[in-house]
Amino acid sequence: MNPYQQKKRWKYLLLAFAVVIASGSLFYTSYLVKNIARSERTRAQVWAMTMRQLLNSDDDDFFSYVISVRDSLTVPAIITDEKDEIILWRGLDTTKTYNKLEAENKKGKKYDPTYFENELQYMKGQHAPIKFKVLGDDNYVYYKDSALLTQLRLFPYVQLTVIAIFLLMAYTAFSSSRKSEQDQVWVGLAKETAHQLGTPISSLMAWIELMKEKFNAEDDVLMAEMENDVKRLEIVADRFSKIGSKSVLEEHGVYAVVKDFVDYFKVRVSKNISFELTGNPHLKAGLNVPLFDWVVENLLKNAVNAIEGKGNIKVEISGNKVKNQIFIDITDTGKGIPRSKFDTVFQPGYTTRKRGWGLGLSLTKRIVENYHNGQIFVKDSEVGKGTTFRIVLKNTRNDNKTKTR
Repeated sequence: MNPYQQKKRWKYLLLAFAVVIASGSLFYTSYLVKNIARSERTRAQVWAMTMRQLLNSDDDDFFSYVISVRDSLTVPAIITDEKDEIILWRGLDTTKTYNKLEAENKKGKKYDPTYFENELQYMKGQHAPIKFKVLGDDNYVYYKDSALLTQLRLFPYVQLTVIAIFLLMAYTAFSSSRKSEQDQVWVGLAKETAHQLGTPISSLMAWIELMKEKFNAEDDVLMAEMENDVKRLEIVADRFSKIGSKSVLEEHGVYAVVKDFVDYFKVRVSKNISFELTGNPHLKAGLNVPLFDWVVENLLKNAVNAIEGKGNIKVEISGNKVKNQIFIDITDTGKGIPRSKFDTVFQPGYTTRKRGWGLGLSLTKRIVENYHNGQIFVKDSEVGKGTTFRIVLKNTRNDNKTKTR
């Protein structure tokens, strides 16, 4: 299992653990809510029975007892008759009244029947009514959850939201810190590598010049190829030295830059793999040539590795005048990529090779997006038939220079 997949598995395990905790919290809160709701229902029923006795009795002593029981109800409630007319209420806004005469006799009381009608409709939606009879007529007690029960229903969601926000912020902060540290290590390693390569490369170039003079081999093909390889090493060292630095993009013909590298690359791979380059030679974009060559190199190497035996690699350069974009499509006839892996292939550590590091496409994506303000993605792929990667760049047209962020 590669490091990226292992990291992904741990994320899923942590997510599953968080879901278990959240589910347990919701379950326990739901259990408490049901118990409290059952208790409030019982209190409402007792209150209904008390009101029935109060309204049906003429005993003054019992009246006093009933009043004390009535006042013990903690949930807001309304009593209505058969015609749905409000007779009595409790636990609602004491500054308002449903009785117009009461509002006239008591200063500060606001006559607001709409408020009580709205409360009644809300109570009807929450709980089934408790029915009792007064002097042979049906009466109904409607009630709603207490403030405590309402808050308890919302508490787990508020709690989970706060925890989720905290975890997200903590994860983002730690990930950003870890990524920054990793970037600094990689940048330092890259620059040190470039520095270490500088001396032997200079020595190799000097030795080649001495060999040309000593053996009179100025026009020797093998010497020319050796010189090309040493120059390529010099370009590679230059690439590493540019990692982590701001890069100025200069306007270049995309076709010419790609062709130069394809011509260099194709003579260094198996003759069973053919190369085809087509496209518009007049399209120009802001490029850092050493870094962009690295992009093309990584894509071509992946294409070669994907081809088992004999195959073809096609590079097509086209443009979109409407969107002012340049498209570079690199297509191979290799083993293809499953659709589920289209995004995963650009993650660090992902590789299908036993000895691969899984950094090529990750670096490629970073160079295209961070240094060239472009895009790269898997345009199309079919297992057993091949893959097409697409690079999207901005067409600079008549601009002389493009700035990077």
